[in-house]
Amino acid sequence: MIVREPAVAGTFYPDHPRRLRRDLESFLGPVQAEGHGPPPKALIVPHAGYIYSGEVAGSVYRRLRPLAAAISRVVLLGPAHTVYRDGIAIPEADCFSTPLGRVPLDQQAIETIASLPGVVRSNAAHSREHSLEVQLPFLQVLLGDFRLVPLVVGHCDPDLVAAVIDTLWGGPETLIVISSDLSHFHPYQTAKTIDSQTAQDILHLQHGLSHEQACGGTPVNGLLLAA
Repeated sequence: MIVREPAVAGTFYPDHPRRLRRDLESFLGPVQAEGHGPPPKALIVPHAGYIYSGEVAGSVYRRLRPLAAAISRVVLLGPAHTVYRDGIAIPEADCFSTPLGRVPLDQQAIETIASLPGVVRSNAAHSREHSLEVQLPFLQVLLGDFRLVPLVVGHCDPDLVAAVIDTLWGGPETLIVISSDLSHFHPYQTAKTIDSQTAQDILHLQHGLSHEQACGGTPVNGLLLAA
C-alpha cells in the first residue's frame, strides 16, 4: 500500500491525535450551530495554519453536519505551493494519512479523470503540499468514512478545472472542496477591501479571480465556471 504521509502535522496543525481532535471540535462548535440556509454542495475553505484559519474553516465545515451521513466521496482541489507544473496533478497513492488515521483514495474516480487533457500523475506535487492536507482532519471528524479525490492545481486554464469538477460532480454522495486563502501580506484595511471585492465576485460567479485575490484562484475560478 502506498501512503502519502502527513507533511505539515506539527506545524500547520497539531500532530497529537487527542489535541488535534479537541481543537477541531472547538473550531466546529456545538452540534446545534450549523449555520443557516441549505447544506452546501461545494465549499471554499482557507488553508493557513489552524491558529490563523481554524475558526473560519470550522464555521464553513459545520454546515456539512446535516449532510454528513450521505457524503461518501470528497473531491478536494487546492493550489500548488511547493512544486509548480502545468495541469492538475493526481497522486499515485492508495491513501492519505493524518494523525487521525488514513483516508482511502477513490481510485475509480481518479481513473475517470486521468485521461483528461492536462491531468497528470505526480507524487512530487502532493508530497509536501499543505493546501489539501490541512482540510483532511476536518473532513475526518465530520464525515468519518469517505473516499478522497485529491487534486493539486498548477498552471492551467480554469476550463480544465471546470471539466474535472463536472466529471466528478455526482449526486449527494459527492462533496466538492476548494482550498484557498484570500489576499496575502497587505495592511488590514487594504486586505479587507480586496477580500470583500473577491467575496462579491464569488457570489456573482465572476470567474476571473487573480492569484493576488486568492492563492487558489484557478480552482476557485473552475468551480465558478462549473457553477
